[in-house]
Amino acid sequence: MALAASVVLAAAQAQPQPLLEPPFSDREVRLILAHGPWPPRRENDPSNRVSGQAAAIAFGERLFGDPRLSRTGTIACATCHQSGRAFADGLPRAQGLAPTDRNTIGLANVRLQRWFGWDGAGDSLWAQSLRPLSDPREMGSDFVQVAAAVRADAGLRRRYRATFGAPPSSTDEAVAVNVGKALAAYQETLVSGRTSFDDFRDALARGDRAAAARYPAAARRGLAIFVGKGRCNVCHLGPNFTNGEFHDVGIPFFAGPGRVDPGRHEGIRRVQASRYNLLGPFSDDPTARTATATRYVAAEHRNFGEFRVPSLRNVARTAPYMHNGSLATLREVVRHYSEIDEERLHADGERILQPLHLSEAEIDDVVAFLDSLTERDGRGGGRATAAAVAGVRRTLDAAAGADADRRATGPEN
Repeated sequence: MALAASVVLAAAQAQPQPLLEPPFSDREVRLILAHGPWPPRRENDPSNRVSGQAAAIAFGERLFGDPRLSRTGTIACATCHQSGRAFADGLPRAQGLAPTDRNTIGLANVRLQRWFGWDGAGDSLWAQSLRPLSDPREMGSDFVQVAAAVRADAGLRRRYRATFGAPPSSTDEAVAVNVGKALAAYQETLVSGRTSFDDFRDALARGDRAAAARYPAAARRGLAIFVGKGRCNVCHLGPNFTNGEFHDVGIPFFAGPGRVDPGRHEGIRRVQASRYNLLGPFSDDPTARTATATRYVAAEHRNFGEFRVPSLRNVARTAPYMHNGSLATLREVVRHYSEIDEERLHADGERILQPLHLSEAEIDDVVAFLDSLTERDGRGGGRATAAAVAGVRRTLDAAAGADADRRATGPEN
């Protein structure tokens, strides 16, 4: 009996591992592996002195949901950036105090960006966080109101002091910029969780064909198109599935009757003119290394109508799509690229995009692959943040008595 059992075990171990369909070439495997590992290593922002600090994260979370930072007291950052929608809002175009021209970008993994916003008009997350506060169509506030809201609330004053080591000063601009830095510290924690694609990618990396075979066949076929004839990974590259740059993808840039959205062309002008860019007085990076791109970026004619290449992580949760929210479903997006009208692309721009003429089955497969980039816990972004921020809040609440004692011994304003 022992001999028979040994023969059966040896036969089972000798069985070949499942073959993947479709099979991936060595080149395709290398391309797939380049989309990981996930999650990436955490790095603080040198231009933001409170980046990664527990007190700043808790303060930023509180500010993120506070409508008093808006002109009417009715709009918060969280109004458009909703946690259940990967920190987007599900609308074609964002709706603040008035309708805007652009779709709300989800904030999951925003810390990995080099430029911020659809046009890259922000070169740091803290500078980008200042823009909607004063945009008349979004929150419609100004630095005077933002600073006054912080000074007027005991809880916000306490968190400001815990974050920056001093109470809010009498200089509105300085207080408002610090609000932007606290908001950025919180947003840096919004990292999406692992996906079925990540499991597949890691299985390939360690040569585990049995584990890789558990990845849905349709997603594997879609991935083969993504890194193969579709060449989607030329722009949607790396672990976050974006090159962080801007491209013309054939979507009209008319914002409304008689109005156009110049996209990246105007974004470059705005970031260079901003007092709050990385070359300005509010950056905390003494080396100015983070400002190199800002120093040398230059607007060209082809930048007109170019918009940011978004991350594809959690993309199934951020409909509708494109800078103007004009495509309602992932299937419409894939069909757009499959049948793209080359006449809509800039003649002097990059000629990366060409019609793919995918079949209906191939479109289904690409959508299945994109669906596989959704994190498994279903929360749509910021999964790791809730526990971390809860712990920070407990720490701050425990320190509230000490903060009260400090306020009693010294003036705050």
